Amino acid sequence: MTDQLTYPPIELPVIGEGVAIGIAEGVYWLRMPMGGSLEAINVWALADGDSWTIVDTGLRSTESAAAWRKAFSSTLKGRPVRRIIVTHLHPDHSGMAGWLARKQSAHLWMTRLEYLTLRVLTNDTGQEAPHEAINFYKKVGWDDDALDHYRARFGDFGKMLYPPPNSFHALEHGQRLTIGDREWVVVVGKGHSPEHAMLHCPEARLLISGDQVLPTISSNVSVQPLEPDADPLTDWLVSLDAIRRDLPDDVLVLPAHGQPFHGLHTRIGSLLEGHERRLERLLTLLETPQRAIDVFPALFKRQIDRPLLSLATGESLAHLACLRSRGLAMDEVDDAGTCWWRASDTTPTVQA
Repeated sequence: MTDQLTYPPIELPVIGEGVAIGIAEGVYWLRMPMGGSLEAINVWALADGDSWTIVDTGLRSTESAAAWRKAFSSTLKGRPVRRIIVTHLHPDHSGMAGWLARKQSAHLWMTRLEYLTLRVLTNDTGQEAPHEAINFYKKVGWDDDALDHYRARFGDFGKMLYPPPNSFHALEHGQRLTIGDREWVVVVGKGHSPEHAMLHCPEARLLISGDQVLPTISSNVSVQPLEPDADPLTDWLVSLDAIRRDLPDDVLVLPAHGQPFHGLHTRIGSLLEGHERRLERLLTLLETPQRAIDVFPALFKRQIDRPLLSLATGESLAHLACLRSRGLAMDEVDDAGTCWWRASDTTPTVQA
């Protein structure tokens, strides 16, 4: 249903050049480099009197820093950044926040749970993978090579961002922010991250959606070792339904990846339907007991290789946990410590 979305004829900003394209009066679109399939992250500059409010910041990199320096001298017209709003903790959004805050003497604004979780994860840098995390991935069926790869890469999260500021301003659902001459309302969603902030401007009919609603891909929703019994997919689906209920359909959605689009309600409907179909396929597969790594074919069209294993495992567990919350699936751990999932209406069988 992405072909039912409409895209305004807006010129794409050149990635990494610090050049901005006007979306509306006082609202500018820049793209910071990421590399890989996503290519870039969209960041937003909002005119705020004699200064700027920046929404999201890009990954920590020399390329991002160079792009921001170019933006300071051109797009931002030499006016200072006074407020940095980070929609959520992931490094492509938070990575340059510490750098910008120090360069510009700007204040960081995030939801409380996002900020505190960000601090926890950055503290893992340079640490060994904890016993609990290794057991988490052993239970799902990872082999020794996959576990060794995880051990070697543990703590990489903190390498993708500058140290965040030691203080912040908390954003809350329903909070109203005056940015320039406009009022923006904070809308909090869950699932993709703990407490993801979006910004809705009723007057300009704009929604900065971050990763909560994307035009062509579905947000990654994963169970992580930090909270192994979480049910983030249910959180995300409930959040999407609330966004569709509470926000008008005539907004121009400004996503973190892809192009600005019209068709918020259509896109949410497509996302909800797509995940329900995935859950149905998964439930069929659970007629016989499966490990989390066995259910990839029900959820993903592509082959899952080593670089994608962690994301795919987390998303598989999220779908399994959602079925468990609905009373449709259950999990059992065998004598070897491996977790097996099955549909609730089948005869209990645990493989040795």
